[in-house]
Amino acid sequence: MVAKKQTEVRVRYAPSPTGYFHIGAARTTLFNLLFARQHQGTFILRIEDTDKERSKKEYEAEIIASMRWLGLDYDEGPLLPDQNGATTLLAKADKGDFGPYRQTDRLDLYETHLKKLLSEKKAYYCFCSQEELEAQRQSMTAQGMSAIYNGTCRSVPTNEAAARLAGGATAVIRIKVPSVKLAFKDLIRGDVEFDGALMGDLVIAKSLREPLYNFAVVIDDEAMKISHVIRGEEHIANTPKQMVIAEALNITLPLFAHLPLILNTDRSKMSKRDGERSVAVRDYRGAGYLPEAIINFLVLLGWHPEGDEEVFTFEQLVGKFDLPRVQKAGAVFNIEKLDWFNAYYIKKKSDSELLDLLVPDFIDPAWAGDSGKLLKVIALIKERLKKLSEFKSLAALFFTVPGYPKELLVWKKSTAAAALEIFTGIHTILEALPEVEFQKSRLEAAVMPLCEVKGRGDVLWPLRVAVSGSQASPGPFEIIDALGKTETLRRLEVAISKLK
Repeated sequence: MVAKKQTEVRVRYAPSPTGYFHIGAARTTLFNLLFARQHQGTFILRIEDTDKERSKKEYEAEIIASMRWLGLDYDEGPLLPDQNGATTLLAKADKGDFGPYRQTDRLDLYETHLKKLLSEKKAYYCFCSQEELEAQRQSMTAQGMSAIYNGTCRSVPTNEAAARLAGGATAVIRIKVPSVKLAFKDLIRGDVEFDGALMGDLVIAKSLREPLYNFAVVIDDEAMKISHVIRGEEHIANTPKQMVIAEALNITLPLFAHLPLILNTDRSKMSKRDGERSVAVRDYRGAGYLPEAIINFLVLLGWHPEGDEEVFTFEQLVGKFDLPRVQKAGAVFNIEKLDWFNAYYIKKKSDSELLDLLVPDFIDPAWAGDSGKLLKVIALIKERLKKLSEFKSLAALFFTVPGYPKELLVWKKSTAAAALEIFTGIHTILEALPEVEFQKSRLEAAVMPLCEVKGRGDVLWPLRVAVSGSQASPGPFEIIDALGKTETLRRLEVAISKLK
C-alpha cells in the first residue's frame, strides 16, 4: 500500500451513532487529537450514520457532549444550514456554529463512486438470497474451505442485471476482490499481510443510496484528505477490505495505526456493551469523575512515556505523546488507578472550584443555600473524596443529626456518668463562646484546658461522637467549626439527653 504524500496532518474520529460514547472511543479520540495538536494538524469528527435502523440523533448529541466535556472538541465541519438551507465548510480558524460531517449528507458522492465501479465492471449486482448464501457457506465449510462468497453473480450480464432490478429484484453491490496478497505497514504493529483469496467478493452497498461502512469510509478519507487513521485494533480486519476498494477507485489510503485493545482485569476484551462495568463516558461523569482524571488515565492505556512520570496535563501530553511508544499488547482497565487519578485531581481543586462542580448534581438540594457551610465541609472532606458522588454521604453528618447508640459516647473504661459530666462542662464552655469565635483555633483554646483535667480521650472521644455520630470522622473542632454554634449546642444536648 502506498502511503499518502502530504505535509498536513489531518486525522478523524468516525463513530456510528448507535450507542453512547464509551471509554474505548474516548481513548481513540484522545490519541487522534494529541497527534493532530503535535503536528499543528486538524482533527475531524465524522458521524457515520448510514445504518438507518440503529443510528439515533440522541446518540450523536451525546457523543459530541461527552467529547466536549472531556475537552476533545473537533476542528472542522460544515456550517449548520442557514435560513435558506445552504451550508458551507467552516475551518477551525473561522468562527460560527458548525456541526460534524455526516455520511447521510454525502450520499450523492457515494452513489457517483458506486456507479463508476459498476460501469468499469469492478463491481456488480448480486441477487443471491440469504438462503442461497447460507447454502453456499455450509457447502464450503463441509469441504473444509473458507466460507466466502463464490462469485455466483459475477457473470450476470449488465443488461440482465438492469432488467432484474427494473422488475423489482432485490440485490446488493459487490466489489471484485483479486486473489492477491494485501500488505500494509502499520505505524504501531509493523508489517501486516492478508490473503485476498480468502476474502471473497465484498458487499460494499445495499443499493446506490445505501453504502456500507468500508466503502463510505474510503471515499470520505480521500475527500477529507485524511493523512493518518488512528483507530482500535478491532479495525485491522477492515483494512484489507478498504485497500481493495481504494485500489479499484485509484485512491491512495492514509497511513494506519491500530491501537491495542482495552481489557478487563481478567484480560477479556472490554466491550462497549460490557457487563463487568459501565463503559459509557457519561456514566463516569455521573459518578463524579473529573475530565482531567479520565484523560490522564486513558492516555496510559496502551501508551507509556519515557521515565516513570504518570501525571500529565493535556498540554504536557501534546509535547510528550508519540505513536512509536504505543504498545501492541492489550491494556488492562484498572478502576483503582482511575480512582487514584480522580482523587489526585480533586485534591488539586480549590474549595470554591469543587463547590461549583458539586452543585447541583452531587449535593442534597436542601444544602444548596448555605455556600459558606458547604465550603467549610468541602475543606474537611476533600482529602477523603475519590469521586464527587461520595460527597453526599461523607457530608451528610454536617447537615443531619446522625443516629448512634449512647454506649458510643463513653470512652474506653470511663462511665456514662463521667461522660455526662464532661458534656455538661463542654456545653457550658461553648455556650459562653461568641458565635464569631466558633473557629477551630478558638475552639481548641477553649476546650483543651478541660482535656488537661479530664484526659484527652475522655473529652475528645465523646465530643467527636456527639457532633458526628461516628467514631471515624474529621476532628471534633473541625466539625464544630463547620456546624456553627447553634447546631453544635443542639447536638451536645442530644448527647446529654441520651446519657440521662
